[in-house]
Amino acid sequence: MDKILSSVDGSIGTLTFNNPERHNAMSLDMWRAAAAVLERFELDAAVRVIVLTGAGGKAFVSGADISKFESERDTLDAVAEYNVAVDRFGQILGECSKPTIAMIRGYCLGGGVGIAVCCDLRIANDASRYAVPAAKLGLGYGYANVRRIMALVGPQFVTEMLLTARQFDAAQAARIGLVNHVVPDGEIETYVRDLAETIAGNAPLTIRAVKRIVRELRRDDPDVAACDALVRQCFESADYREGRQAFLEKRKPVFRGI
Repeated sequence: MDKILSSVDGSIGTLTFNNPERHNAMSLDMWRAAAAVLERFELDAAVRVIVLTGAGGKAFVSGADISKFESERDTLDAVAEYNVAVDRFGQILGECSKPTIAMIRGYCLGGGVGIAVCCDLRIANDASRYAVPAAKLGLGYGYANVRRIMALVGPQFVTEMLLTARQFDAAQAARIGLVNHVVPDGEIETYVRDLAETIAGNAPLTIRAVKRIVRELRRDDPDVAACDALVRQCFESADYREGRQAFLEKRKPVFRGI
């Protein structure tokens, strides 16, 4: 059974973590396969929005597959190899030029939180649960992951999450800013689909510029010149002319990303 699934429907690419018997816990091979899917989506001009979700309806990702620790993380060298795969996936996801949406059902734990906070938007069902249980396992939770979570929830809540290792429910996650919206489970697929289609219909160059600016704002030494160049490209684009013309003609614009 393939534990990472991918599909493209119109302008939306979907990556599915498919290990439901272990609540979509991640193995080394899954991290590598998921990174390869994201790279394909990044290169596919037809894909304008990427949705990440978990199979089975009971979990987004429940963290690392602990059953594989003895084979995949039993030595320092093995831990380093595993971490390279995790970091590479996080870098590809975090630097993706296309909007990314985490559709979260059920458990979102450990590495699942790490994946979710790399996405641009997080839409959750009302049964979702969040935790970083590293302190219960003796694991180190790295700088990049802590920084991403803190950018969303602030130092007070990231500290509570990591020190207590306890679970937050969906309402708490929304209150502290960890997720964008909480919707009933029966409505989440339609909600995410509508959201993705709305984003996909907007100007790709504007979206690329916004994503880069937000990413640079999180850095200690932001590349303002690169951001300014992307904004200039928007104003010089055919899409900008199309947007103005469509507004005047009272019609929906057709953006091509040029």
